[in-house]
Amino acid sequence: MKKLLLGNEALAQGAIDAGISGVYAYPGTPSTEITEYIQRSKIAKELGIHSSWSVNEKTAMETALGMSYAGKRAMTVMKHVGLNVAADVFMNMSVSGINGGLVVVVADDPSMHSSQNEQDSRCYGRFAMIPILEPSNQQECYDIIKYAFDLSEKMGLPIMVRLVTRLSHSRAGIKVSDRRKQNDINLPVDSTQFQLIPAYARGRYQHLVDIQSDNRESSENSIFNQYFDGHEKSMGIIAAGIGYNYLMENYEDGKCPHPILKISQYPLPKSSIKKLFNECEKILVLEDGYPFIEEIISDFLGENRNVIGRLSGHVNRVGELDPDSIKGALGFDIEKVQAMPKIVSGRPP
Repeated sequence: MKKLLLGNEALAQGAIDAGISGVYAYPGTPSTEITEYIQRSKIAKELGIHSSWSVNEKTAMETALGMSYAGKRAMTVMKHVGLNVAADVFMNMSVSGINGGLVVVVADDPSMHSSQNEQDSRCYGRFAMIPILEPSNQQECYDIIKYAFDLSEKMGLPIMVRLVTRLSHSRAGIKVSDRRKQNDINLPVDSTQFQLIPAYARGRYQHLVDIQSDNRESSENSIFNQYFDGHEKSMGIIAAGIGYNYLMENYEDGKCPHPILKISQYPLPKSSIKKLFNECEKILVLEDGYPFIEEIISDFLGENRNVIGRLSGHVNRVGELDPDSIKGALGFDIEKVQAMPKIVSGRPP
């Protein structure tokens, strides 16, 4: 069955079909429709999925963690600046770990359409040492959230799913799949993992450090990280999340001549990146938000590598990407942009 859904709605439907028992959020554009969709869903009501708006993002995340403690799958939703409010529990629950699957959905707002900054939530995910997932289109919003809950329970960690405004608020046809039943109540075997007094927290933090190799292996083998070969090796392209969509919109036949590494799961797949660097003369990095990948690859490949992107000025340093903004970096002629018709001119959300 197919449905026409916003990226936010596709993610919400995916969460319902992943067997969530609760969603807890604080409203903020561009994330609000995720929780609203679940609240309006007839199926969610029939399944008894609990949903509430919280007084702030921290309490929303704490409530979701409480449901996870009971063995149920839970999701917490906020915009990027809301993660600042929830940072205390966010950082600590990466140390404590989870019981039932727990996914933190954060919608970033490049170009600040309704926000006070362009903060990139991938920095928080890396700081907490947890897996980050970044869908590139609406179908991936649906698929990746189901994968996120499975990964959360496999790793014993909360998972971050990062969206951006254009993905949250654009529509596409989504193919939905079978629904998973909700988890039964199942309390943790060792409740001390959630008691982060120093005596227990030291061991939990050591555990978090120890499983980073599993975290990296999961990313290296992820179906959401894909390497596409190309015959034109003068340039290789790393395209993250929606950046991959923007890249492919510049090729009407859907065929890019350059090798492409599509990234939708972090930490970065180092083996694939090294393969791209070994095959290509230079690397173009396309990512919506901070030059997050550019800075990291300089750390393990060396600053003298020929990398272009936001830091080099080949792609705009601030504001969101779009297909036209990367034409120059791809070597295409940049046509004179026509004036925007008044009927579609920018307006507040």
